[in-house]
Amino acid sequence: MFSGLRRSRRTVNVWPGYVDALSALLMVVIFVLLIFTLAQFLLRQVVSDQEFALDLLSNRLAEVSEALGISEQRAEALNEQVVLFSDRLGAMTDERDRLAAARDRDQLRIQALDALVASREEALEQQQELTAQQRDELALLNLQIAALRSQLDEVATALMAAEQDKAEQAAEIADLGERLNLALARQVNELERYRSEFFGRVKAALGENPDVRVTGDRFVFQSELLFASGEAELNPAGKAQLAELAGTLKQVAEQIPDEIDWVLRIDGHTDPQPLPEGHRYASNWELSTARALSVVEFLVSRGLPPERLVAAGFGAHRPAVPGQDAEANRRNRRIEIKLTSP
Repeated sequence: MFSGLRRSRRTVNVWPGYVDALSALLMVVIFVLLIFTLAQFLLRQVVSDQEFALDLLSNRLAEVSEALGISEQRAEALNEQVVLFSDRLGAMTDERDRLAAARDRDQLRIQALDALVASREEALEQQQELTAQQRDELALLNLQIAALRSQLDEVATALMAAEQDKAEQAAEIADLGERLNLALARQVNELERYRSEFFGRVKAALGENPDVRVTGDRFVFQSELLFASGEAELNPAGKAQLAELAGTLKQVAEQIPDEIDWVLRIDGHTDPQPLPEGHRYASNWELSTARALSVVEFLVSRGLPPERLVAAGFGAHRPAVPGQDAEANRRNRRIEIKLTSP
């Protein structure tokens, strides 16, 4: 009897505990599913808004491309008119010079004939009677002088007309030049707009990186991020950074219309510390150029058009900050990327 009582006390019913645990777990799962459903709905709404914004941007780019095409055609027509008027102006200048030379020759001939007539008249005055031949010669000389003076008047009239035409042509050329400059200025403004978008997209792609900064109109990468000391071969970390950047650059490049002439310039800079004896690069100038070329070749391998890339090496001759202490040298060792016109 006592042994049965002891067994009944040792037996514990755990089933209510399992039910409570399963209920709590079920509530947690339901809560997680609700959170996931709400997140899916919000994400779908954000994606829909972004797609709408991208459609608006595509329509705007199409309108800008059409407007730039019209501006380019107008600029070409203005260029042709400038060339035509320049040719006409050159021809008129040559004609004016020819007429001026003819006028000078006629004036010399008139002076010579006047001198001859004066000498003849002086000689004739000394004679009591003029022979018939001398009178004929004098009359002929007077006729020649009158004809030359008439020609001189015609030349002077032609010169005045040429000067007036030249002034009119110069005014037309100045007007065409101003219109052409306005067309070119519009294209520069369009490039400036895409440069602003370029900065925004690239800055967002790079994120918060202390080794990458914006200086003026260019992005600056510290050399330690991309290269080992004294080397021009990209390290794995530098390739990863540039690979992320290349995707953004390619997207921006595809949006710029063909009518806008642009290049992406890669500038290499070093500190003034001389390279060790026997180094593979003879100078910091060669090292900076080799580093810029490495970046260009990597971007080309990632799909950027090679005709839109330029590599330049400045060595230590364009420092970002003055001084030669450790911090100044670190900041001066850099790669700069700039979107600009050729």
